[in-house]
Amino acid sequence: MAEEPEVPEEEVKKPSKLPLILGVVLALVGAGGGFFAVSSGLLPFGGGSSETAMAEGHAMPEKPDPGPPPEDVSNVEFIPMEPMLISLMNGGAVRHLRFTGQIEVESEHRADVEKLMPRILDVLNGFMRAIEVGDLSDSLTLNKLRAQMLHRVQIVSGRGRVRDLLITEFVLN
Repeated sequence: MAEEPEVPEEEVKKPSKLPLILGVVLALVGAGGGFFAVSSGLLPFGGGSSETAMAEGHAMPEKPDPGPPPEDVSNVEFIPMEPMLISLMNGGAVRHLRFTGQIEVESEHRADVEKLMPRILDVLNGFMRAIEVGDLSDSLTLNKLRAQMLHRVQIVSGRGRVRDLLITEFVLN
């Protein structure tokens, strides 16, 4: 009995991943180019440019809408607040916050709010001492603090006396 000679098995070649990688790269480049073309107005759809609107027959307004008429500011006054220096604890270290602001009131309420200024400063001082230094790293923190401080000032001064609180200095060192 003769044995058949062994035929070596061919090694199985793994398919190349080059076409897959090339396809993904080309798809990303195409998507980026398409986004740029639409957002810059090179293509006539989706951009909303004035040339596109004129070409489509949409009339563009000659002047933008001015919005509501400006409010009367003849009776608005600003009461400056004394600068406040607040010590804040940051773990074991002490940091200082320097705060200065102005209170916006109508002229007829100025004397009332000025009379209550020591109480307003006391409430703001107590509130700001409770602030943690880590909370000040958020970019929206100043807006949130301003809203909370305005609310406290309005509670102390009474309903309708204080229109707004303007922060003119807010420095942490």
